[in-house]
Amino acid sequence: MSDKIHFTNTKGDKLCGVLSNPTNAKGSPIIIICHGFSSNKESGKYAELERLLNYRKIATFRFDLYGHGESEGDFADITVAEAVDDIMNAIKHIKNLGYTKIGLFGSSFGGMASLLAASQTNELYILVLNSPVSNYSEGLFSKYSEQYINEWKKDGYRMHEKSDGTKIKLNYNFYEESQQHDGYEAAKKISVPTLIIHGDQDETVPIEQSKKTSKNIRNCKLEIIQGANHRYTNPEHSKKLLQLVVDFIVSHS
Repeated sequence: MSDKIHFTNTKGDKLCGVLSNPTNAKGSPIIIICHGFSSNKESGKYAELERLLNYRKIATFRFDLYGHGESEGDFADITVAEAVDDIMNAIKHIKNLGYTKIGLFGSSFGGMASLLAASQTNELYILVLNSPVSNYSEGLFSKYSEQYINEWKKDGYRMHEKSDGTKIKLNYNFYEESQQHDGYEAAKKISVPTLIIHGDQDETVPIEQSKKTSKNIRNCKLEIIQGANHRYTNPEHSKKLLQLVVDFIVSHS
């Protein structure tokens, strides 16, 4: 059974999610699914993860971050801190619904936000990160020229190209604010069983970030998918990713 649920972040913005519980039992494990940058909860990968976990009697809650999908807010104003706040409020809302065994799955940008959120709460029993960003200044922003950064600052925004080729406005504040967060240090505060999955051909987030982060988490398993890029566009790589996620969650639930 799936239900569309709305909750608010700390600023009062209304966020939208889909809760799917195959057993309707509040005592069952539930996994909060957090999407990547400029994506949303309706991505096929997250819908398939929901289906696979529900089949194993594990509930899911996939939701849209601020400025994404059906949630309120202007995408141009998104920041890492905003995404972390959204996740913390999602955890709070799910707990208020009566769930006590809450896990978290985050992908890419959502992976970094999930990493940071997990370091700030004791409410989780498991954490799964898919190709997470751990440090924006390493490998991501370093690709931008000084001229590009200066023009971004001068204009106040740049047009971000989404995976489907469309472009959307992104404010310069994202560049400055995102560099204030250190996923490597946050990782040292996480003790719950954690799985990090990364493709060795990731062209967006350097795999070295996940290798370093995994060493900083006390109870962490790193799975490297050979040949996989950031979006796992090869169906076999995507299938492998989801199987690793499901197997890990089931084994710890």
